[in-house]
Amino acid sequence: MFLGIFFSSEAQVRDTIRIPEIPGYKTLKYDPHIHTVFSDGTVWPTVRVHEAWREGLDAISITDHIEYRPFRNDVISDHNRAYEIAKPLADQMDIILIHGTEITRGMPPGHFNAIFLEDANPVDEEDWRDALRAAKEQDAFIFWNHPGWARQQPDTTLWWDEHTWLLENGMLHGIEVVNGGSYYPEAHMWCIEKNLTMIGTTDVHGPINLDYDIHGGERRPMTLVFAKDRSAEGIREALFAGRTAVYFEDRLVAPEWILEALFEEMLQVRSVTRHRGSYSIMLFNPTDIPMQISKARGNEPGFEFFRTTTVPAGGYRSVPVYIDNAADYDQIELKLIIDNFMVEPDKGLPVTMTFVPDNL
Repeated sequence: MFLGIFFSSEAQVRDTIRIPEIPGYKTLKYDPHIHTVFSDGTVWPTVRVHEAWREGLDAISITDHIEYRPFRNDVISDHNRAYEIAKPLADQMDIILIHGTEITRGMPPGHFNAIFLEDANPVDEEDWRDALRAAKEQDAFIFWNHPGWARQQPDTTLWWDEHTWLLENGMLHGIEVVNGGSYYPEAHMWCIEKNLTMIGTTDVHGPINLDYDIHGGERRPMTLVFAKDRSAEGIREALFAGRTAVYFEDRLVAPEWILEALFEEMLQVRSVTRHRGSYSIMLFNPTDIPMQISKARGNEPGFEFFRTTTVPAGGYRSVPVYIDNAADYDQIELKLIIDNFMVEPDKGLPVTMTFVPDNL
């Protein structure tokens, strides 16, 4: 009764996550790893749909464990039931619900999500190879969950022979670079080196607002999918093509070309004024991701400007560039690093910006 009243009052307020589209693609917000009471979560499947709607997501996957179901004596069903319960509400609220499950094994090989399933029951196999083969037979997208989870890899994050076997046999398509509050730099590099899709998830088990201060403006980690259209099939095609970014804690992790495309859409130059001994540049960021910028090497020695600055989400930043002989420059070029656009672990996106004065 209380839960129904809570959602009826809250469901009228939907957040909008301001992240731009890039040329040729729609930007879809997707959490592909969440749990319900049908495994070891503590909420009913429809709660996950309401949460996603209120937070401005486009898509979710309920991925309850095949093997671990602590409430099985109270919640008796097959492995498709959570999806079946959530699907009518998801359709009503225009949330794309993608059918999935979590294959939960010791290390190696660890835990895996299989999404875009037709039927999760055949994945319930004793041998992990058979379980993943059953997912592959349904043309599932399969990704490795929390590879650096301390409970399974307490000392270091390793790539095992079993993962090579999965990759070579078409049963590994992506890796969680971010799971909840954890970022795995090893997984980030594996995605680059082995051409695997970068995934970000919550792996949420309880109500989402117990893990994240949603009402205070905090956002869950998620996968940004750059899809040709807003549909399950559009998401599927983009995941297999590797067109994703991981959004977490005001940072983006993605292939460099995607970060470059997002940068071009995100940072706007509103004005450039040349003075006698300086340039004044006004930058604007229309998105919900602050842009953390530092000076790169290779700038003109006579240009004096910030070492680091931030263009806030939805805000402006005035940037003075001091030049003794500013009148000699009809334009200036600055070499910068976008520090929270991560092309590799501990490596931001390098950019070069050219500024032409408005008052020439």
